[in-house]
Amino acid sequence: MKIPLAFGEEEAPQPDSKRAVECADRTDDQLVPDSPPQTVATRPKLRRGFAAMDRRVVSEIARKGGKAAHSAGSAHQFTSDEARVAGRKGGLTTHAKRREAAQRQREAPGESAAAPRDKEGK
Repeated sequence: MKIPLAFGEEEAPQPDSKRAVECADRTDDQLVPDSPPQTVATRPKLRRGFAAMDRRVVSEIARKGGKAAHSAGSAHQFTSDEARVAGRKGGLTTHAKRREAAQRQREAPGESAAAPRDKEGK
């Protein structure tokens, strides 16, 4: 049996192999599972850069970088006022949910803060 090829090419003979005939004769209950995929041996991930260095060496490099930044004048040193403002901002941010819960509790002391409310706030 010949099958036509695309674009008007000549017809080629259909391959008649045993496997093709066996596959065509099978029904759904005779399906054969595929073989499991072969695993490729992977190399362990190599540590690179600072992760591969000894901690003391990394610390020494960081220390030298800090000294160079200070001597170049590009390092920032917090004044006590700047540090106070930064600490206040951090405290306000981290405890915002607690403040909101406490404020809700003050507004409605008879209700539990964890109690679910409906659309009307009751």
